[in-house]
Amino acid sequence: MNDRAIIVTGAARGIGLATTKLLLSEGISVAMVDNDGEELSKASESLQNILAIHCDVSEPAQVKSMVGQAETYFKRIDGLVNNAGVADFGPIENTGFDTWRRVMATNLDGVFLCSQAVIPALKLTKGSIVNIASISGLRASTLRTAYGTSKAAVIQLTKQQAAELGEFGIRANCVAPGPVRTKLAMAVHSQEIIDAYHDAIPLNRYGSEHEIAEAIVFLCSDKASYITGQVLAADGGFDSTGVGLPALRD
Repeated sequence: MNDRAIIVTGAARGIGLATTKLLLSEGISVAMVDNDGEELSKASESLQNILAIHCDVSEPAQVKSMVGQAETYFKRIDGLVNNAGVADFGPIENTGFDTWRRVMATNLDGVFLCSQAVIPALKLTKGSIVNIASISGLRASTLRTAYGTSKAAVIQLTKQQAAELGEFGIRANCVAPGPVRTKLAMAVHSQEIIDAYHDAIPLNRYGSEHEIAEAIVFLCSDKASYITGQVLAADGGFDSTGVGLPALRD
């Protein structure tokens, strides 16, 4: 995978940063894209073989400029990881339209815009797209009307991409993370919530950012050369348990 270049959105923290570091360890250059310029600067300052680009993925003009900068700098683009996303949880009846649109703008519009903009470059390299959805896009859950719907749409968009772009040698796949032990999650999840997740997940634990990154980098690699249009739930088995009562597992 040496001499390749991949764009990672939402790269300043969490899964995006973990993916960036893993790609770099494989000898792949990375265009680190994020809307938080200050955090992006901090995250990228000690890294080599990267290009940090401040960009709001929900803005078409910014996305076009971002892809142009990346292709000019690296002379090629071999992949796109659509990781940028926002989460806003709340009851369906209290979800305002402004909240709905804000979530859709980043989580869905951003994936569409970045993917569309990078297609010409990916045709040249027969590259790949990896979209980051969520287990909330596969199974409904309380308080996630906007978020879950946006991620379900990302899953369908991935399949559309695979169907239409396969003839050009471009693969498109999706990773749907389950509960991940991020700093944010640990800050807002009470011990009761943590215990409940552990009970509901067959592996009895949260995933790590690095574990999700491993799945993403695999789908970007030639090891996944005959895999396209697929949804990989990196969730410790969470989706397989449905809505069964954890107490019954005893």
